[in-house]
Amino acid sequence: MKNENNKVTMVKRVAIIGAGVSGLAAIRCCLEEQLEPTCFEKGKDVGGLWKFSDHPEEGRASIYRSVFTNSSKEMTCFPDFPCPDDYPNFMHNSKLQEYITMFAKEKNLLRYIQFKTIVSSVNKRPDFSTTGQWDVTTEKDGKTESAIFDAVLICSGHHVYPNLPKESFPGINLFKGKCFHSRDYKEPGIFKGKRVLVIGLGNSGCDIATELSHIAGKVIISSRSGSWVISRVSDDGYPWDMMSISRFETLLKNALPTAISDWWYTKQMNARFKHENYGLMPLHGTLRKEPVFNDELPARILCGTVSVKPNVKEFTETSAIFEDGTMFEAIDCVIFATGYTYAYPFLDDSIIKSRDNEVTLFKGIFPPPLEKPTLAVIGLVQSLGAAIPIADLQARWAVQVLKGTCTLPSVKDMMNDIDQKMGKKLKWFGKSDTIQTDYIVYMDELASFIGAKPNILWLFLTDPKLALEVYFGPCSPYQFRLVGPGKWPGARHAILTQWDRSLKPTTTRAVGNPVKPCLFYSWFRPVAISVVSVAIFLLLI
Repeated sequence: MKNENNKVTMVKRVAIIGAGVSGLAAIRCCLEEQLEPTCFEKGKDVGGLWKFSDHPEEGRASIYRSVFTNSSKEMTCFPDFPCPDDYPNFMHNSKLQEYITMFAKEKNLLRYIQFKTIVSSVNKRPDFSTTGQWDVTTEKDGKTESAIFDAVLICSGHHVYPNLPKESFPGINLFKGKCFHSRDYKEPGIFKGKRVLVIGLGNSGCDIATELSHIAGKVIISSRSGSWVISRVSDDGYPWDMMSISRFETLLKNALPTAISDWWYTKQMNARFKHENYGLMPLHGTLRKEPVFNDELPARILCGTVSVKPNVKEFTETSAIFEDGTMFEAIDCVIFATGYTYAYPFLDDSIIKSRDNEVTLFKGIFPPPLEKPTLAVIGLVQSLGAAIPIADLQARWAVQVLKGTCTLPSVKDMMNDIDQKMGKKLKWFGKSDTIQTDYIVYMDELASFIGAKPNILWLFLTDPKLALEVYFGPCSPYQFRLVGPGKWPGARHAILTQWDRSLKPTTTRAVGNPVKPCLFYSWFRPVAISVVSVAIFLLLI
């Protein structure tokens, strides 16, 4: 970075807000580049979202006791710190918290975190246009302190502020039963024999509904637009993401004609069951809306313990009337599983909401209008990929920008890029305010900025065994530590042994040698489907 006098401004002290997975990634990346991080965490432990508490705490993410990961351990881990091979593929929140704590201790990160500390404000210094520095004010034990930092990394997550759209439900104020957001749900015991309406067909809504269906008197899910519901268990019993998130499949998905790509996507989503038969079919089925991962919901619908209804038209004192005219009567409780809004109360809105009162960030990280690129947001994107490897790569690039090793385009070019990406998001995901993105495309884009994107052609020429795994196998986090700053010498071995770690916890009863998936078969099948599809398409036009 250069200031107006053409002198290099060296970033040294970095404030990091939040000690969840994004904050830990940011601390570690700062240390790798000899910066001085200070992390402020409101709670008393690391983990953020994954640190379970019996009671929801104001200003902190909150989960229910039964939460499991939707991404498998090989796709979820920090890219230079594989999960122990005996860990289950899909981890309970307590197991992931154990892993996160293990990582923080192994990388010696805890000494840089100030726990039970609230960040109350982050403001530009008077000479910001020259120095890029920030005044950060914190509160701890009733005492207020301020300090000057050369840069700020916001890692506070987007599952903190619940979206509770009561204004969209006429009559809800008349309802006499209990009514609360899913962040306040912890466990099913108190709902025994109750009649419960869950509004929202996302991961939380489906998890809560299926869990309650074992003890509640009646459970109904109300959905405005439907959702794809898929299993964590994929073809031949392998973890879904290790079979589906690959470079080759991403190439096919993006290269095929739209009609064929949509048909293939819908066929994949309906592989387990026909969504229209279960009342789950999304209104716009071809949009790449983030699917719900639930292995139990179809069975609970088959058994009659969960029913799916359209949006609620209005509430009465004791009932809900749906848009199809049907009614759910004598309701004891309404749970709004309606997601979250993202907010940064310690920061002036104008810094990151530069247009139409929406968060506007270059690559989901940097606010374009800032005179100096010394503030970044880590962890504000969602995709089918896991949060940890995304946060790690975002932090690596952000730190390089803070150091001046990488530079950002002009404000005009950044805003044009944001507009272009928004057009693609509308086509794929259907919401203008979505933070959804294509995992591999996004990761490769960030990796390219710092020279960490694997060179597939070079790998095929120099290390074909590794190249096959990288291109046709799962796009695991280790791929992004093969080269570039933060290169990890163990990345190649981790990639070549990822299936061994995946199979270890499932083969606890020896009945022969564990069977790894055949790479040839895993890519031959979609190729064959694509060729046949193209042939049919050409015949029909």
